[in-house]
Amino acid sequence: MTTTTQQELFRYLEDRFVCAQACTECARACALRASLVDPDGTEEQELVRRKGIMCAEVCDATCRVLSEQNRLDENAIRVQLEWCRTVCLECAHAFDGRPGAEEGAKACRDCAQACTDFMATLR
Repeated sequence: MTTTTQQELFRYLEDRFVCAQACTECARACALRASLVDPDGTEEQELVRRKGIMCAEVCDATCRVLSEQNRLDENAIRVQLEWCRTVCLECAHAFDGRPGAEEGAKACRDCAQACTDFMATLR
């Protein structure tokens, strides 16, 4: 049986909070970006809008999972984090090169990195 040191526990909680905070920021940025895209625009604009909406929803769900006090099994958390990371990177790529979408792309990449960092904390 392994024991968790106080330092490991602090790192776990800190990384979990940083990840949840990055997810919140990403959800906000993606929802804003998606709301600015013309729903009757081109097929490319529709793809950007849908990616933004999907990313906002996944990030919001991930933040809720990370904020729950009951301890979910680490495999379930890892799957959620991997899903979030993948969707964030897809969304960042969709935002790349779009005028005014730089902040959204950065928030997506920051969130993907926070998910990666937190996954490294999980055993």
